[in-house]
Amino acid sequence: MQAWRPVLAVAALSAVLAGLTGCGSDSDTGDAAAAASGPWSFTDGSGQVVKTDKTPKRIIAHAGEAAALMSFGIKPVGVYADESVKTDLNLKNLDLTGIEILGEEWGKIDVEKAAALRPDLIVADWWPAEKAHSGMEEGVDEKSKKIGELAPVVGVTYGKSIVALADGYENLAKSLGADVSSPQIAANKKRFEEALATFKQATAAKPGLTVAAMSPATEKLYVANPEHAPELLDFQSWGLKVLNPASPDPAFPYWENLSWENADKYQPDLILWDGRSFTLTANAEWGKKQPTWFKIKAAKAGATVSWPTVWLHSYGDYATELDKLTEAVKAADPNVGN
Repeated sequence: MQAWRPVLAVAALSAVLAGLTGCGSDSDTGDAAAAASGPWSFTDGSGQVVKTDKTPKRIIAHAGEAAALMSFGIKPVGVYADESVKTDLNLKNLDLTGIEILGEEWGKIDVEKAAALRPDLIVADWWPAEKAHSGMEEGVDEKSKKIGELAPVVGVTYGKSIVALADGYENLAKSLGADVSSPQIAANKKRFEEALATFKQATAAKPGLTVAAMSPATEKLYVANPEHAPELLDFQSWGLKVLNPASPDPAFPYWENLSWENADKYQPDLILWDGRSFTLTANAEWGKKQPTWFKIKAAKAGATVSWPTVWLHSYGDYATELDKLTEAVKAADPNVGN
């Protein structure tokens, strides 16, 4: 899991880094067909301007960022994910043939294997709350962080809006030589705009509907803080009343941490549960595992829907997820939490 991890156990890696450089060969594959020759520069989410003499071609990317680049025709030579690439929502339906898989667990990256790919760019989101790129945050194995020494690292800020995130990766792809005017890209944007219009209509029809984003875990119930969740900030700006928890963890402000005895501190009309595959996502499952889950009236009523936590990076995926949320809003009873 990335910076939104509620519970994390980190084990040591055995990668050894010595005498490595970030130079790639221009004759190698892995670049967009129309990549420019350079010089190249891009303003990272941290505010730093990253410059190279030639346009990067051999790219290693974190899973969501890889999916964004691939949607523009840029195929990385390597990808590291926070879970199995078979279950990672970013990578579903993507052809990973020829892409080296460098990690399938948060905090664990095979840096030796990454070095052998001779990357000339690492692409990873910038997390402002942690001041780190994906895969290089606090808690990651120190040897895994050395992937940042193989090549320049750039990424778009995981900040205030998924729309801004998607636009940022479109700009990055364009700088790397991608054609961002293809019919498929235009179709995805149109589909998103249509999904957004329908979503706004649904929220406007239920102005009293209250919502909380939650991630049930064995030890605690985590309530998401929209301040650090761009998709939740988007939902709020589009009319959905997503609750802001009163007491986010000062050391890790992505969540307010509730004991299961206090699971009913908030009583929303609709629960958005953490939709990543490593969570138990069935409402009934959590009712059996933690009976106090059903002290939340919305959970008792079955008023729950998957929330696309962390992983969204493209207009196409956003459109699909908005459609699902719209149906849940239409079906929700704004009096459940009363």
